[in-house]
Amino acid sequence: MSVHNISKNGSLLNRAVLVLNTNYAPLEICSARRAICLYYLEKIDVLINYVDVVRSPSVILNIPSVIKLKDFVRHNSMELILSRKNIFHRDNHVCQYCGNKSGPHTIDHVIPREKGGMDTWENLVTACAPCNIIKGNRTPEAAGMVLRKRPIKPNRIHYFQQFVGLKQREWRPFLFMESLN
Repeated sequence: MSVHNISKNGSLLNRAVLVLNTNYAPLEICSARRAICLYYLEKIDVLINYVDVVRSPSVILNIPSVIKLKDFVRHNSMELILSRKNIFHRDNHVCQYCGNKSGPHTIDHVIPREKGGMDTWENLVTACAPCNIIKGNRTPEAAGMVLRKRPIKPNRIHYFQQFVGLKQREWRPFLFMESLN
């Protein structure tokens, strides 16, 4: 196996896979590597594959795109955990003040902590370092800055929808997006 094939398989194994519960409700997104392990442990059914495959000396395997658990998992919450990573995902890694897409990015409190601002979805946004320095310990209005969009608390479906790209068109019906037609 050439070095080129190894690195390609490595990157393919990091591809996003949509995990559905037995009732087809979206549960999470895992890596293709994890999905393949679950497949070999006979814990999932593969519903849709990517066109890409991974190869070993003895096996050629399609990369799963959408999988469904064989056993039901109780998971009632549609809420996302408030974390730095999830704030960046919600804001698409874009500064909410100037629209800068290149990093480094930080998390900014719209209403600063000193002024009663809390660590909530509605008060935390992605900001580039220069905008965060300009805004400082002030509200956007006091700093003469405007938020590009009001920060909201996303649910799991909104989070999953961010992963849908050209290679994940088949995910759309499972995430309550328009159909494939």
